[in-house]
Amino acid sequence: MSWITYHSQSEEYAIQAESALKKADKSGAEALYRLAAEAEEKALSALDASKTRTIGITAVSATSLWFKANEFQLAERLACNWIASGNLPEFAIEQLQNILKTIWNEQDFRQSGIEYIRGQLAISLAGGEIATGAAPLRLVNRKADEISNFFYRIIEMILGHGFRKHGPPSTDITDNFRPWIFQAPPGSYQFSIRLQKPSMQLSLFPDKSPEVEEVTKKFMQILRTATQETWEELERIVDNYDYRIGFLRMSRNLAPTGRIFNSLEIKSTNDPDVFPIILFPDSRYKLNETLRYQRDAMSQDTHEEQITGILRALHLDNDWLEISQDNGGLIRVDQTGDIIDDIVGPMVNQKVTVDVVFSNASGRYLYRDIQLEE
Repeated sequence: MSWITYHSQSEEYAIQAESALKKADKSGAEALYRLAAEAEEKALSALDASKTRTIGITAVSATSLWFKANEFQLAERLACNWIASGNLPEFAIEQLQNILKTIWNEQDFRQSGIEYIRGQLAISLAGGEIATGAAPLRLVNRKADEISNFFYRIIEMILGHGFRKHGPPSTDITDNFRPWIFQAPPGSYQFSIRLQKPSMQLSLFPDKSPEVEEVTKKFMQILRTATQETWEELERIVDNYDYRIGFLRMSRNLAPTGRIFNSLEIKSTNDPDVFPIILFPDSRYKLNETLRYQRDAMSQDTHEEQITGILRALHLDNDWLEISQDNGGLIRVDQTGDIIDDIVGPMVNQKVTVDVVFSNASGRYLYRDIQLEE
């Protein structure tokens, strides 16, 4: 039989495995992934040695399928054999090395007794002040917090919670889904994030368990759509308006301004066939344009402005924040009703740009948006 025949069989089994996972049938999914991996290995054996790119893609696919089937030793054997073969392109070697590291991490996790939700993200910062293996601690902590807050928002959406504008996530969320940060393979500066699986096996959320298990995949889908697709496409996958705007703002804040670093890459180490998401300063600009377009039309007695300075004080319950400008003056901005705690919290005592409208009638600055001046 030919490569295409075996590869098609593998794809069909993998599709069935994904369907089983959505039904919370973990054992059934693993059995189907084993069949998919076996078929992919047969496809690999059917390839001519001269087709190095196809060999690389298929070797990565087969290894990934063994990993998803929970057959770590078979995945490790296959990856090591093909890396040592000298017949793989660089991209395949790098992806197989990433899968190996994920396997070894997973083995360590299991020895510790800690379980994690399916999926792991590798985050890479590059350019500007970023050096190989080194980055400003404040920047790394902020990006890790932003991604963790993004996860919490997705979980709340999946569980049917209304959009939270003030206060932290509920203790049911924070106690049951703990983000973990891990060292990643050398690059510019990299780290990995995973969510710990609830100790009660998601028993608090029985109807939503399959969806919650796929929160990492959902994160990649929302971020990719927010940064690369249209508002209408985001509307298709996130039907709640408040969540759509919230995810747009959180995606915008992840993107670099170009002052400290120039690019942020996020990729799934468990699904090497899923393309990474790379954010540049231009990504932030485009998201700002989308957010501006979505704002309500202003009345004729207002005009738009931007205020830049240090965010010194805020009282969201009383609907205001204060910006300290370089000349020592304080500007109060009112009507902060749609501001989000976990976006603005890390900005206190940092330099920010606030989009406002000035009301000629009341003489007040009215809030529209805020972002860090990194």
